[in-house]
Amino acid sequence: MDDSEPFASPALPTKIRPLLGQTILVVEDSRYACDAIRLMCLHSGARIRRADCLQSARRHLQIYRPSVLIVDMGLPDGSGADLIAELTHAVPRIGVILGLSGDDNAQSLALRAGADGFLAKPLKSVAYFQKTILALLPEDRRPSDLGTVKDDIIHPDPLAYQDDMAHIADVLTGPTDQRTLNYATQFLQSVARDANDTTLAEAVHELARSQSKGAPTTAETARVAGLVQDRLERQEAI
Repeated sequence: MDDSEPFASPALPTKIRPLLGQTILVVEDSRYACDAIRLMCLHSGARIRRADCLQSARRHLQIYRPSVLIVDMGLPDGSGADLIAELTHAVPRIGVILGLSGDDNAQSLALRAGADGFLAKPLKSVAYFQKTILALLPEDRRPSDLGTVKDDIIHPDPLAYQDDMAHIADVLTGPTDQRTLNYATQFLQSVARDANDTTLAEAVHELARSQSKGAPTTAETARVAGLVQDRLERQEAI
């Protein structure tokens, strides 16, 4: 089934809802980042579906074909670049494929894999989100008069941040081999930055620096795990 072409005639985009008629599949393991995209889709008129890993995305794509695909470059079961490369050559091809990351080096990786464009985290600006996608859509899928996009700033649900903390707490309480620790570090760097949690971001940065040097990380890992647990125990979410 093609989500971009339902049985009824597709809704036409408007100046206020410029992404009306689009279905966006977001492959993103952070609930906080995904909630930001959900709100942007709500403001823009697009429908959203979510997959939290490569395996889930592939299962989804066996049934539905979205009109826009947004793929986070760092996922729990592999690199988003692999999915982008796979779908770039698929027939029929998804109309717009975008990479997503807060890593400055990830944009070139996404584009080399075949992405049409790139969204940089943290995602807060609706105008940035809309303009990036609209620039890549066929002309007949854009509003005839976009005008000036109202640049609303998005504030994701704080409870989504706690969901992310719960997720990574589960990861850190299990066996922490190097691959798992690398994933936890990458995930927390992105989420803490998106949520402006500077204390956690600095602690994760220290952990990442020790990892890059090949130095022991027991103390840094314990500090990060403690900060994650502290956020889970707070009565009020960040």
